[in-house]
Amino acid sequence: MSDTSKTVKSDSGPEKGVTAGTTDAGATTASVEDPTAAAVPVVDPRLLVREEGLKGYVTEFKRKVKGGELGSLPVVIGLIIIWAIFQAKNDRFLSAANLSDISFFMSATGMLAIGLVFVLLLGEIDLSVGSVSGLASTLFAVFVVEHGMNSWLALVLAIITGVAIGALHGWFFAKIGVPAFVVTLAGFLGWNGLMLWLLGSSGTINIPSDEGPVKLFGQSSFFMDQAIIGAYLLAGLGVVLSLIGNFGEQRRRKAAGVPFRPTGEILFRVGLLAIASFVAAAVLNNAQGVSNALVIFLAALVIVDFVLRRTTYGRKVFAVGGGIEAARRAGISVPMVRISVFAISGGFAAIGGMFFAGQTASATLSAGGGNTLMLAIAAAVIGGTSLFGGRGSVWSALLGMLVIQSITTGLNLLNMNTSIQYMITGGVLLGAVVIDSVSRRSQKAAGRA
Repeated sequence: MSDTSKTVKSDSGPEKGVTAGTTDAGATTASVEDPTAAAVPVVDPRLLVREEGLKGYVTEFKRKVKGGELGSLPVVIGLIIIWAIFQAKNDRFLSAANLSDISFFMSATGMLAIGLVFVLLLGEIDLSVGSVSGLASTLFAVFVVEHGMNSWLALVLAIITGVAIGALHGWFFAKIGVPAFVVTLAGFLGWNGLMLWLLGSSGTINIPSDEGPVKLFGQSSFFMDQAIIGAYLLAGLGVVLSLIGNFGEQRRRKAAGVPFRPTGEILFRVGLLAIASFVAAAVLNNAQGVSNALVIFLAALVIVDFVLRRTTYGRKVFAVGGGIEAARRAGISVPMVRISVFAISGGFAAIGGMFFAGQTASATLSAGGGNTLMLAIAAAVIGGTSLFGGRGSVWSALLGMLVIQSITTGLNLLNMNTSIQYMITGGVLLGAVVIDSVSRRSQKAAGRA
């Protein structure tokens, strides 16, 4: 063997074999005790991106696009195009009153979409959410109007009923092995029939508009006469919470010795959020302020996003959606995750039903019917949650509902027929699924799927 070849040993102590050091960027370097050997840095790619500044971020963005990691980019671009088209056709589209209506009416179906995000992350579907939402509003009306029950107790019972129904669907799916499509289709028919039976021949139960939950979910503001101040307070609260959360994550990642967002990037991101929040508050203040329904919807998004991204349970949901066998071998109870996910979907369906009741101050045959189910599914998918499971975000419910409600409201302003609305929404949904499929194919080609 040649004398130039050396064997690197790793005995106790850095003086024998490999010498370790740390660069200014926090990257670990290793060098052999050969003065002619050059140090080879081992640097996390995310650190390199941030060290290169704006150029690094642009390069990373191009890499993600080429690799099929589009995120929310397509839906944001689509939303901008939709708003531009409708504003060009009718200058009232971006008025404060119209944007206020969009923000209010998207909340009910948006609640159903939040629950469906959990189910879609497993690569499954829940066809019962529309019927469950209608049944929940009907049960609330029966409890309060026909039996004189306290309205808040009736609200809790209606939501618990939704959770129990979802858990029942999940049990048949996870324990018995009945496909989720069949179980929830049976639920769609069965719970709709129960709703019709409870409503009776009249088909409608009117609920006093001053009942607590009905008033809460209606088109009113938490702050009543102080709606203007309230809107800015809510915007400021959102910005402060974002700032605290980002710096908290930075501190934890620093302590763990893993890559973290630099302070400049955090301030830039929070600054963009602050601009968007206060502009939205200013626009809504020109109408009726921020409605209770929108505040509750946004609060639900923040809470659920935290659960999915920051808790062990959320990681289990993604793991099961990404690969059942791998999740099982990792010690995850797949049946329990499945049952809990369908229970969450049923619970949010019930809450959405209460939103519908608040909009009309009644429980009717049309509650949760019509195209409610399809729009809720479309919202989650259009917003970026994959139909194939394992990939998505709860914020897709917000983005998707913005797209769908913008189309609905814009076509109403133009006095277009409902059939046109269905065709356009269907086309947008198909486009979202196509983008998702192409994105997954690109990721596989890039070795990132």
